[in-house]
Amino acid sequence: GEMTSKPLPLLAALAAALAMPALAADVQGATNDPYSLPAGGEQGLDMAVVDPEAMPEEPEQADERLFDMEEGWNGAPVDLMRPVHPLYTELRRALVRYQMDWSRLPRTLIPEKGLALAPGTTDPRAMMLRQRLGLGPVDPLSPTASPYDGLVEERVRDFQAAHGLPVDGKAGPGTLAALNRGSGFYERLIAINLERARRLPAPGTANAKKYILVDAAAARLWMFEDGQPVDSMKVVVGTPQSPTPMMAALMRYVNVNPYWNLPPDLVAKLVAPNVLKYGVGFMADKRYQVLNNWEDDAKVIDPATVDWKAVASGATELRVRQLPGGSNFMGEIKFMLPNNYGIYLHDTPAKDLMQKDQRQLSNGCVRLEDARRLARWLFGEMPRAQSEDAEQRVDLAAPVPVYITYLTAGITPEGRLAFAPDTYGRDSRLLARFDPLAPRRTVGGGR
Repeated sequence: GEMTSKPLPLLAALAAALAMPALAADVQGATNDPYSLPAGGEQGLDMAVVDPEAMPEEPEQADERLFDMEEGWNGAPVDLMRPVHPLYTELRRALVRYQMDWSRLPRTLIPEKGLALAPGTTDPRAMMLRQRLGLGPVDPLSPTASPYDGLVEERVRDFQAAHGLPVDGKAGPGTLAALNRGSGFYERLIAINLERARRLPAPGTANAKKYILVDAAAARLWMFEDGQPVDSMKVVVGTPQSPTPMMAALMRYVNVNPYWNLPPDLVAKLVAPNVLKYGVGFMADKRYQVLNNWEDDAKVIDPATVDWKAVASGATELRVRQLPGGSNFMGEIKFMLPNNYGIYLHDTPAKDLMQKDQRQLSNGCVRLEDARRLARWLFGEMPRAQSEDAEQRVDLAAPVPVYITYLTAGITPEGRLAFAPDTYGRDSRLLARFDPLAPRRTVGGGR
């Protein structure tokens, strides 16, 4: 059926769906996750509590007395009586606009197989597309006989822009799949992201003075002051196999001229085979050192004394680090928010990755497009180390909260609603609980 419900019943339905017990397989990290979610928290919506002091105050929207449950919310873009994160207010308005623009159209299903539909086509599906977009019959006096006229092309472009699809005015498999999914799917998606936005710090609350927001879905970082965004940059985040966790933590210090401690699996897969092939000189060429343990006071040992075959086979786990400077994988600076996930923010020499649209490419850590700019925002200047060759810790005057979330619906700088692909599959797990019969399909692209 057609979904023309107002946002509040939609959010109430979401809340009811999420009140059901989570499926065992839906737990974000694993059974050994070192951190808990807030009381009553939900995987994929809530941030894990790394530092309790970083947690935003309990969001006021949780208090449903703000609304008349009988009347619901009338959809007027009014400011709430109590502050919420600006994204919540913007998404709420976007949901009303979305419902006005796209929720009242006929639910005509269009076969997705076949060539992309383009202006001038004689494909019989063009008539179905016209109907689905709420456009009337073709003007008999029109110079083109095709039902896919300029009006349809313009409406397809509008639809693509509103649903985070490439805007080309042609109805290919991705656009047809989104049309067939129906507006209810996207309304639920906005509702899920409203819930995520509701958990971020509201202006005027203690943690909203100065904080960092990382969105792993859009692979972007924002710097906030007094509850408002003041700067933004691209980032690279974890792959679907090693996703960047949703968490609330405190950034306490930076390491200037950082060492790079290689993950043990990389030492076994990349370093050891090369040492066996090229000899221990490989270590000096790459500026790698071997350490005797993982403690802070670990000693450097001679790579010639290591059983590299045992390291390559995985029988021995070895700590290897890369010296600061040069092509060091951490770049010039590493921003530390101590946590047991091993997640931090860092500079990167691989700036070319920032040009990609999909930037879920790291082992989980957050690589920064412009680490110096973030450092200047935090310290007023880029902190310097006393020596080029050694890592140096510089403490922040006061810890700065860092919120890592996952926003698959957001607002562009131009004020447009935009959807991001559900790279980590968190939406599909939540949507399956909202509508257990719904097929699990990712946003963006065809089947």
